[in-house]
Amino acid sequence: MTKQPIILVIDDERQSQEALRRVLGDDFQVLTASSAAEAETLLDQEMVHAILCDQRMPGMQGVDFLRQVRERWPDPVRMIISGYTASEDIIAGINEAGIFQYITKPWEPDDLIATIREGLRLQQLQNAAAQASLDLKVAPAMLESHVAKKTAKLKRAHHFDRITHAADSPLTEVIDLASRVAAYDISVLLTGESGTGKELLARAIHYNSPRGDKPFVVENCGALPDQLLEAELFGHKKGAFTGAYEDRIGLFEQADGGTIFLDEIGETSPAFQVKLLRVLQEGEIRPLGARLTRKVDVRVIAATNRNLEQEVHDKHFRRDLYYRLAAFPIHIPPLRERPSDIAVLANRLLADTARSFGKAVKGFAPVAMARLQSYDWPGNVRELMNEMQRMVALADGPVIGPELMSPRLRQRAAQPHAVDGGTLRDQVDALEARILSECLHRHRWNISHVAEELGLSRVGLRAKLNRHGLERPE
Repeated sequence: MTKQPIILVIDDERQSQEALRRVLGDDFQVLTASSAAEAETLLDQEMVHAILCDQRMPGMQGVDFLRQVRERWPDPVRMIISGYTASEDIIAGINEAGIFQYITKPWEPDDLIATIREGLRLQQLQNAAAQASLDLKVAPAMLESHVAKKTAKLKRAHHFDRITHAADSPLTEVIDLASRVAAYDISVLLTGESGTGKELLARAIHYNSPRGDKPFVVENCGALPDQLLEAELFGHKKGAFTGAYEDRIGLFEQADGGTIFLDEIGETSPAFQVKLLRVLQEGEIRPLGARLTRKVDVRVIAATNRNLEQEVHDKHFRRDLYYRLAAFPIHIPPLRERPSDIAVLANRLLADTARSFGKAVKGFAPVAMARLQSYDWPGNVRELMNEMQRMVALADGPVIGPELMSPRLRQRAAQPHAVDGGTLRDQVDALEARILSECLHRHRWNISHVAEELGLSRVGLRAKLNRHGLERPE
């Protein structure tokens, strides 16, 4: 079983600690501390992978504590949570402490988890890059072979054929469009709801393009204020702003020759849009504080869950920038518009999760699969993945039944849907669930009366209710 990364939460309010523990507990091993002293003790005892620190700590600010952490324990990814926008002094502290992300309250659980995962992933990449640099000095030929093998592995992993979907899925046309445009240096704009797999498709476009052996760099444009976003993308010179104590290469320069993926591009401000437009028009960047520009050769793939055409109409997004980004727009439909994909995705995610968790879970009971296919999945594939992890974690046997589903899916049992087509067993199960539900409502959930009418024992009735996930409504 893969060991979960250890996250240290530092907050003097127990309620905040528990809220973060509940949100992060499924994905990470969470340690908590109420003060800097407690945190230092835990850092001495545990191999912590990431630190999530409240900005307002007793006796000191979070950025000041993380500055000390950077000197004594440089390895963990450092993040700040605050209810306030970062001031210039805080931004200076952020740079000195090497803080990966400044997260403002209220935070969204999915965004917080994604931010931590991205921080850990970047840390791994930096460690790998440092190791690669060392290897380059020791054994250049060996390193070159290793990089080539890693690139080939990435290309195989992100081939369009690896994107899971049904044969008759609307996603088939989307993948066909993406595969056709991958070979050409055209800016691509991916649109669609959160959780539909925009980054997955962007990676496939990159690794199946002539740039596939060059860097693929990702930035969430909605996660940073303008100055930090500009510094992150374009780089900065030492002294460019308060806290800029050293030169920094931006992501556009890091991606030179490759692809940059600008996620949540619709969240950027008009002022930043002007600067990004200049980069796309001129093919050159100017780091903050620099006098000279630098040429970069980067393909841009952008993504948004907003309707950018409407944003342009409402004058919230620059029309000229939109046309620069949307040279080739591709829309990814939500999961509710791809019902044939649900079973295929569920089985793939179930197999992957079972292997990751080390559990011998093989498949779904027919009623459970019918419930999955009747749900509209507002969180799309990301929500489906979370549901698979929950069910596999709770499973005691090889088959997933509806009783393991989260409450929002189990409520489907109170109003069962007929199965359109499917095997005889599927249709019989759906009919049995409907008869049970109607009888339960008729007798106001009096188990004795229902069992008597249906000719079942109470034990037998209870077994059927559990199998179909039927629960008494609140």
